[in-house]
Amino acid sequence: MTSRTLRIAMNGITGRMGYRQHLVRSILAIRDAGGVELEDGSVVQVEPVLVGRNEGKVRALAERHGVAGWSTDVDSLLADPTIDIYFDAQVTSRRYAALTAAMKQGKHIFTEKPTAETLTEAVELARVAKDAGVTAGVVHDKLYLPGLVKLRRLVDEGFFGRILSLRGEFGYWVFEGEHQPAQRPSWNYRKEDGGGMTTDMFCHWNYVLEGLLGSVKAVTAKTVTHIPTRWDEKGRPYTATADDAAYGIFEVEGPAGEEIVAQINSSWAVRVYRDELVEFQVDGTEGSAVAGLNRCVAQQRAHTPMPVWNPDLPVTESYRDQWLEVPANADLDNGFKLQWEEFLRDVVAGREHRFGLLSAARGVQLAELGLQSSAQGRRLEIPEITL
Repeated sequence: MTSRTLRIAMNGITGRMGYRQHLVRSILAIRDAGGVELEDGSVVQVEPVLVGRNEGKVRALAERHGVAGWSTDVDSLLADPTIDIYFDAQVTSRRYAALTAAMKQGKHIFTEKPTAETLTEAVELARVAKDAGVTAGVVHDKLYLPGLVKLRRLVDEGFFGRILSLRGEFGYWVFEGEHQPAQRPSWNYRKEDGGGMTTDMFCHWNYVLEGLLGSVKAVTAKTVTHIPTRWDEKGRPYTATADDAAYGIFEVEGPAGEEIVAQINSSWAVRVYRDELVEFQVDGTEGSAVAGLNRCVAQQRAHTPMPVWNPDLPVTESYRDQWLEVPANADLDNGFKLQWEEFLRDVVAGREHRFGLLSAARGVQLAELGLQSSAQGRRLEIPEITL
């Protein structure tokens, strides 16, 4: 039996992530599957209402996917009492004002990150949500990826013993746009438009580290603009004012107060020589594991070989063959869709979503301190955020 229908104003769905992951693979997939089953066995349906600044693009998407509601006037939708949820996947510079307006109209919100351009604004969003009494969720998609779900299970089961370190490699070559079109929009490489690797990815790394290991207590970072000139969507050259790579060392406090050292390299100027576009290796006293988007392999202490350094002889061992695949042991759906379903259940139940605006504020804080660390050439401790 259907309990209710939630109407969702979806802003930013003409962009790649908003369209592919949130509209098509999440909300439309939920709609076409008949809704989300709740804890009591009832079902909540979803009705997307598309919103964007380009009327032609928004209308075309609505017609293509059989969506009845669409608009170019976000203010009217926020004032509409039949809209239950506002979703935001716009550029970061427009997000703070839109989220604030939505929550003050009593709308629950689900949003991409960074939630704001500054820590002050990110914390203010958390305050607004608390005062408004709405359910607020922030996309933490990587924690729902099959590879990281398996990695988290190994952590929970004590596979690693005492965890020592994490090493992450993320990125790929983003073409400059001169001879081949770039795979990412040009604003990503303009600081004045909210672009930058550190701003984009350190908020991800904060929740990944929190979700796997513990709280980040200090950061040492080096940010770089490797490619100084790029070409925009109209083929015009422009100066890249934002960093396209960030190299970070994060000091993490584990569950028993132990220090875990995490190193994550992020770059849009690197060519991929790994199995997946992002990989994390966790090493512990009793075992190690490497997780990507989908796969996770592990090596126990008892199965660890004894490599011997000898540069005079060719390597005869196949190190990759010495690791075992970690099984999923479950059907793992699209990570964005899974978090949407969890968020929708929280909205109906009137409870707080576990990945909210305060978690997002810590991500913005880590990005700010990462940029500051690079500019000053020093290690920075991370203060606790309180409302």
